[in-house]
Amino acid sequence: MNLRLVSNACSNLLGAAIPAVVALATVPLVVKGLGEAGYGLYSLVTAIVGYFAVIDINVTAGSVKYVAGYAATGDRERISETICFGLLVYIGLGLIGAFGLYFGAHALVTRVFSVPAGLVPVAVATLKVAALGFLVGQLQSYLQSVPQSLMRFDISGRIEVVFGTVVPLLTVLVLMAGYGLFEVIALRVLASSVNCAILWRAIRGLLPDLGWRTPRAAIRRELLGFSAYSFLSRFASLSYAYADKLIIGALVGVTGLAYFTVASTLANRVLALTFRLSGVFFPAASALAANGQLERLKCLYLKASRYVVYINAAALVLLAVFAEPILRYWMNPDFAKNGALVLTVMALSQFVDSLTNLPSLVNDGMGHPRVSGMFALARALFGLLVVWLGVARYGIDGAAWGHLLSSSVLTLAFLVAVHGRTVPVALRDLAWRAYAPSAVGVALIALAAATTRIWLAPGVRDLVLLALLTMALLFAYGALFVIEKDDKTLAWAKVKLLWER
Repeated sequence: MNLRLVSNACSNLLGAAIPAVVALATVPLVVKGLGEAGYGLYSLVTAIVGYFAVIDINVTAGSVKYVAGYAATGDRERISETICFGLLVYIGLGLIGAFGLYFGAHALVTRVFSVPAGLVPVAVATLKVAALGFLVGQLQSYLQSVPQSLMRFDISGRIEVVFGTVVPLLTVLVLMAGYGLFEVIALRVLASSVNCAILWRAIRGLLPDLGWRTPRAAIRRELLGFSAYSFLSRFASLSYAYADKLIIGALVGVTGLAYFTVASTLANRVLALTFRLSGVFFPAASALAANGQLERLKCLYLKASRYVVYINAAALVLLAVFAEPILRYWMNPDFAKNGALVLTVMALSQFVDSLTNLPSLVNDGMGHPRVSGMFALARALFGLLVVWLGVARYGIDGAAWGHLLSSSVLTLAFLVAVHGRTVPVALRDLAWRAYAPSAVGVALIALAAATTRIWLAPGVRDLVLLALLTMALLFAYGALFVIEKDDKTLAWAKVKLLWER
């Protein structure tokens, strides 16, 4: 594979992987510091703030596409116009959302969600300070995309690693010092502000000739035209990502929400890591399409899909087979009892979802956001319906099964619709080159591990040994049957070169 693409993918992955490990490691301490009801309230506040991001018209996507294309052709003036327009849009959107959250905080807490009376004052105050965080977060999200559009994921990745590691650790220190939810959210707002300042300094270093350029009508039309459909994807994704928690908060309560959030967050954090590997394909596909290198794009797409599917399948096996002991020893027996099934089903749902990551990025990079936008919207509407029905009937387990059902139906429809049309690869080639190498082997390893764990009912030491053996089998299978010969040769050559040095 292209070494620059691999390097950017690894940088993007590390920018999420290291913070994910730190965040997951600190979850038990945060739950202990806030209490289960307090942690449920924390999840509710972040879900409300996250849901307000549906007003984001996703100019970020259009900006990444066009900045990548302009960088490939050396058009610096249009890069400046595009970035200036993006900054204006996100400052405006941030102000709108911040005002809505601040003035609607009391009504949301007292009239919409099931918040215990004793937690209402702190919930309202926290949501008001989170309103400022919404403004800063919108700006941070856009600034983060600028180095990525220039294929400098190393810069954005380093900044993410620093803040993604420091903020969870400071959160634990704040709780250990005796402070509560309000101070935790205030800390995160402050950290986002510092993050924005550092990102801006990095952007100025990458684009020293960047200056204010009034965006021309053509630039505005290009960005808004692309983003109008890309917005559908973002709207649907945010709705789907946060609405389940809002539904659970309204129908079940904050304690049930805590159980669901911990299990679903673990599944999401682990299986979303490979999206960071895939994420570099959006600017890369835009640049390759701008230069007419479609055959190269096809080869990179098939190879990347092969590896990403295998990595996600391996992660799914570990989460699904060891769901109950993971929650029991990571959190406590109550979380294991109430969240093990949620973790297993949500991991499977996230895996099915991950099959659409690369196709949607290539589809958008080729300039067809309407297709991915419409499918994302359909997925959100269908998904929210079945999740609501599932929660109303079966509680948090029903929410997980609803996610899996909607993921399965819409993923299959999307893969059939885009391949051979907006994605220049036939679906049969994708199935043969990317899915087949992982399917049988990983399924057999999963079956053997699950059967062993259930029949032997192992203790802690035996569980660790079984997990290590499962990982070893997955690694060996991947090395023998998934990694292609030319990549093995290249990797071995790099290892020998490093050893000689």
